[in-house]
Amino acid sequence: MHTPPLPDRSVETYAAITDPEWPERLRTLAKPLSEVGILHVSSTATGGGVAELLRSIVPVCRDLGVRSDWLVMDATDEFFEATKAIHNGLQGSGDPLTEAMKSTYRAVTERNAAEIDGRYDLVVLHDPQPLGMLDRLEDRLPAAAFVWRCHVDLTDPLPEYLAFVSDYVRRFDHAIVSRSAYEANVEAPSTSVVHPSIDPLAEKNRAVDEGTATAERDRMAPISFDDPIVAQVSRFDPWKDQFGTLEAFRLAREQVSGLQLVLAGGMAGDDPEGVEIYERVARTAADDPDVHVLTDLPDMRVNVLQREADVVVQKSLREGFGLVVSEALWKRTPVVGSTVGGIPLQIEHGRNGYLVGPEDVPGVATSLVALLENEDQRAAFGANGRKRVRERFVLPRQLADLLEALVTVLRRDR
Repeated sequence: MHTPPLPDRSVETYAAITDPEWPERLRTLAKPLSEVGILHVSSTATGGGVAELLRSIVPVCRDLGVRSDWLVMDATDEFFEATKAIHNGLQGSGDPLTEAMKSTYRAVTERNAAEIDGRYDLVVLHDPQPLGMLDRLEDRLPAAAFVWRCHVDLTDPLPEYLAFVSDYVRRFDHAIVSRSAYEANVEAPSTSVVHPSIDPLAEKNRAVDEGTATAERDRMAPISFDDPIVAQVSRFDPWKDQFGTLEAFRLAREQVSGLQLVLAGGMAGDDPEGVEIYERVARTAADDPDVHVLTDLPDMRVNVLQREADVVVQKSLREGFGLVVSEALWKRTPVVGSTVGGIPLQIEHGRNGYLVGPEDVPGVATSLVALLENEDQRAAFGANGRKRVRERFVLPRQLADLLEALVTVLRRDR
C-alpha cells in the first residue's frame, strides 16, 4: 500500500466559484466527524475517475477537520487482469470467472490489508478491487464501520460476477452507488446514492488564461483550432466505444467541411486493456489525417481541448457516471452522450446537449451536425450546461451528500 500525493484544498475557495453558503454548510455537516478517522482505499492513484475524486475529497475533508487518509493498493498485473474481468462482468460482459482469478484476487487483497496500520473508525473501499481486504480488516479494526463505494454501472451484471462481489458486499455496513438504478443489485444492509462531481479548482477544470491556452493549443499540433472539432475524452476502454464515435464522426464529416475528431484518453494504472484498445483505435484512424488519437495528456491540455472543442461526445456503452460530461459542460461545451449510466442525469436533451441510444451511431452523427451548423445553439447549450453543473455536479454538493451518508452510517453502527 502507498499514499499518493495530495494538493492543498481550502473549502473557503469554493465559495466564489459555486455558492457562498457551501463552506459553512460543509463545516456543520463535518462536525459529527471531528473525532473520527476515515480511510479510503482504491486501486490506483492516476488515470481514473475514482482517483480524481479522492484527490479532491480527502484534502477538503482534512480542511474541514475530519482526519482522512487515502491508500492505494500495490498489486500485480495478474491481479489487475482479474479485477478488470470483474469490472467488465459487473457491467454485463466477459469470460467466466475462474478459480485462478479468485485465488489471485484473494491473495493480493489480503496482502494489502495486512499492510494497513493506524486507527480508523470508518473504512471506505472503492470499487471491486479492494473488496477482498474486508476479511483481514474486520479483524484488524473490529470497531470500524465499513462502506463500499461502487462507481461502476450495475444495470445488468453477469450473475457469477455479481455473486462473487455480493459475498463481500452483504457483510459491509453500507454501500454508496452513483445512481439509484444500481441499488437493486447491491446486497448491503443499506445503500445511498451520491452523484459524483467535478472539482472546479483542479487543473483539468480551472479557468485558463489566454497565454496558457495558446501554448497548449500549439502543443496539440497538427490539430487546427481554426476548423471545427469534435472531441471525446475518456479512458481507452471497450465500454467507451471510441470506434462508434469514429464511425459517427465520419458520417458527420460528409456534411460539415473541415471537421476534425480528437480521441484523447489516459491509461489507468489498474486497467490492462488500455494499451490494447489505444493501439487498435490508433491503427483504425492511422490513414485519416482528420482524426487525432492522443493519450496521457496533462490535465491542463485536456482542459483546453474540452474548451476549444465545438462539441464533446461521450458515446459510452456502459457508464458508472461519466464525469467527463460535466467537465465539458462546465467549460460551456455542449455534449452528445449515450443514454447510459449517469450521462442522462447531466445532459438535458435539447437544452445543453443531445442524448442518443448507446448503439445509435447515425443518431450521434445527426446530433453533431445539428450543433456544428448552429453556432447560436452551441452558445446557448454551453451556457445552460455551465449552469447545470454549477447547481448539481461540483465538489461541495458531492461532499455534502457523502458526509451525510457517513454520519448516518457511524450513528447506526454505534
